[in-house]
Amino acid sequence: MAKAARKKTSRKSKSKPARFSPRALYLRLRRWALRAALGGLAFLLAMILLYSVVNPPLTHTIWTEKRRLGHVEREWVPIEDIAPALARSVVAAEDARFCEHWGFDVNAIRNALEAGANRGASTITQQVVKNVFLWQGRSWVRKALETFMTPVVEATWSKRRIVEVYLNVAEMGNGVFGADAAAQHYFGIGADALSSQQAALIAALLPNPKERSAAQPGNFMRKRARQIMDGAATIERDGRSACFEH
Repeated sequence: MAKAARKKTSRKSKSKPARFSPRALYLRLRRWALRAALGGLAFLLAMILLYSVVNPPLTHTIWTEKRRLGHVEREWVPIEDIAPALARSVVAAEDARFCEHWGFDVNAIRNALEAGANRGASTITQQVVKNVFLWQGRSWVRKALETFMTPVVEATWSKRRIVEVYLNVAEMGNGVFGADAAAQHYFGIGADALSSQQAALIAALLPNPKERSAAQPGNFMRKRARQIMDGAATIERDGRSACFEH
């Protein structure tokens, strides 16, 4: 009798194997994906806050070029050791309304849409986000991250800090990164000794730094540099450079 009871209990204790549930798997994968996305965003936010006070040691572009060339020219210098003419020239050339917007220049975007694909509308803040935190090239993923991160950088960094980082990570020649490396490479001087004309020539490189030279400028570069010099003088005169000069 006891033996029969034990057999009955034993049969009852045997559980049926769990059935495969596609919905349960879907929910589990969705939780993992959500956690990974939130973790990634938290990491990016932490890096943005960190780089508001700590200089970025490396960028994806610098790393890529160093692998390709074997060596790059780069020396970080604080904005106090960069000629104000260069900061004004770069802003005048790349983002004249830099002090007036919050990361996106709506007017420039509208003009770019009207002109088609022949002109860009990226602000200096967007370029800093792309250069420091992301990668080059066109993709919806990169653009979405850039769109998310740009206002965060604007909210947590000063305008002066944004310009300082840009002047130290921007590619200004083949394997040449930053204002001081460019000043040394093209003119044999430090970034603090650049004249207005030399600063304008360096700023004129930025759309296509691998194909242009500030030391041996052609007619187009000379003309572009004159335009940039005029633009730099204008934003200094009308106060559009105040946000990063003080």
